[in-house]
Amino acid sequence: MESILEFYHLITHPEVIIKTGGLFLILLIIFAENGVFFGFFLPGDTLLFTTGLLSSTGKFDVPITTLLITICIAAYLGSLFGYFFGEKAGSKLFTKDDSVFFKKKYMFAAEAFFVRYGAVALIMARFLPIIRTFAPIFSGIIRYPYGKFLLYNIIGGTLWVVSLVYGGYLLGQIFPKSKDYLEYIILGIVIVTWIPVVVTYIKERNRAKKNTDMTT
Repeated sequence: MESILEFYHLITHPEVIIKTGGLFLILLIIFAENGVFFGFFLPGDTLLFTTGLLSSTGKFDVPITTLLITICIAAYLGSLFGYFFGEKAGSKLFTKDDSVFFKKKYMFAAEAFFVRYGAVALIMARFLPIIRTFAPIFSGIIRYPYGKFLLYNIIGGTLWVVSLVYGGYLLGQIFPKSKDYLEYIILGIVIVTWIPVVVTYIKERNRAKKNTDMTT
């Protein structure tokens, strides 16, 4: 049990990830969080921002250009994996039993988000936890045109990575002591990114309940 908790601590705390696994573990987590269905709980947003911040302050000795290029590629490939997984076997997730690593409501949330916003959802989803993981899977399930998916995958992935990694880097350049307040910064990022996810989930749940009431 203790080893499980240690592993969970390793893969969910940005500073621990960076200090323990370096660039390789960052890339692996970004890949998984962008399209592997059990990677929804991984800290994509906060990991990117922390990576840029620590790079800027010298706590993580990897050039910002290297970070931007490699992390973008990891994000692209993760979503591609999600698309192909959805195309081949993703529909089974709608009938899969809930577990610690999977909740069907996440798939339904991604479906509702995609239906509401269409292709733009593939760009917007990058900035929304959970939706970011399941949007490419749902795209594969509905056989969304591959060429368009590639385009939106690259646009969304680039905007997401550059805005967060470079945002953290600039903050470190302007306020070198911001690293001392990293926990508060991370908390703020978590709150801001989760608000639209929660709001969308509540709206879709209420809409589904209303439709059910109308049919009974």
